[in-house]
Amino acid sequence: MVDTTLSNAPPNIIEALRVRLERTFKSYLFRSIVQALFTVWLVLTVTFVLIRMMPGNPVDILVDRLVSEQGLTREEALAQAAAMFSVNFNAPIHEQYFQYLGNLLRGDLGISISSTNTPVIEIIARFLPWTLFSVGLGLLISFVLGLLIGMAMAYWRNSIFDVAVSTIASFLSSIPNYLLPIILIYLIGVQWKLLPVARMRGTYDPKLTPGFTPEFIASVMLYAILPVLTYVLSQIGHWALSMKNSTLSVLGEEYVNAAHARGLPQRRILVAYVGRNASLPLFTQLALSIGSVVGGAIIIELFFMYQGIGIRLFEAIGARDYPLMQGIFLMITLSTVLANLLADLLYSQLDPRVRLGESK
Repeated sequence: MVDTTLSNAPPNIIEALRVRLERTFKSYLFRSIVQALFTVWLVLTVTFVLIRMMPGNPVDILVDRLVSEQGLTREEALAQAAAMFSVNFNAPIHEQYFQYLGNLLRGDLGISISSTNTPVIEIIARFLPWTLFSVGLGLLISFVLGLLIGMAMAYWRNSIFDVAVSTIASFLSSIPNYLLPIILIYLIGVQWKLLPVARMRGTYDPKLTPGFTPEFIASVMLYAILPVLTYVLSQIGHWALSMKNSTLSVLGEEYVNAAHARGLPQRRILVAYVGRNASLPLFTQLALSIGSVVGGAIIIELFFMYQGIGIRLFEAIGARDYPLMQGIFLMITLSTVLANLLADLLYSQLDPRVRLGESK
């Protein structure tokens, strides 16, 4: 039976609906969401293919382990391994891909191979918050301090403060991420003995019961000090130098000179004119850096044995745990894409020239 409601509607209603749909499809927000969804699908597909191009597969690795550890014959190990997997990893890759997409649309990320009978979503829900906590806290501290230090360097350019801080920031930016944990462990744990690094394995003291108690919160902060400090030191130099360059370019703008000529308070000029416009480009950089820092957490978490998603990804790669790897990479992709969308929204609030509802 054909629905004639729309066909019998007055022409002005149809035209209004057509205009509204056209504006929606041309809007900046709609195009951003579509682009984000396409990015997620593309990364998901590329990741799926690249993972299966790695040498070895879960079946072979499990069979070798069963043969070496339990003394089974290869035929017995193959039969036992086949019974453990719900996915046939020897099937054509396109069949595995469509099966994976179908499960994903139902919210099923699969069952971890390295953690027997444990859904991937449970592993991610257990370990991802710790990584987001340490990475988020480290990024927030480094970003805020970098903005403040960068503005001070720009205002007092060519001073002793500017030269000294610029040198330190350049030095910190040039240190590879894998060297910072070694330096911190040696200085703080071995040389100065400020923290019991050897006993700080995990995210909190295992003797404590998780809860919103002062003891548990203090333990969480203590165990996160070194990972957070590593994130701060690895990022703060970049933010400070970027903010300095951005502030110097804004200080030369005509509207800043006009604000000085009008006799506006220095504090208002610093916040509303200079700081607000100089920080705009850095918010986009912040969004782009979230995914890379979360992905790079594997190195830092391994050094400090911080039980986050980075260690789980390292173990999944070693065991060729396809479902867990795909789930973690999907979470990293979603966090990066979502951060970019939020940065666009924040950018539109800071810069009145940007309108999410306008077509470009």
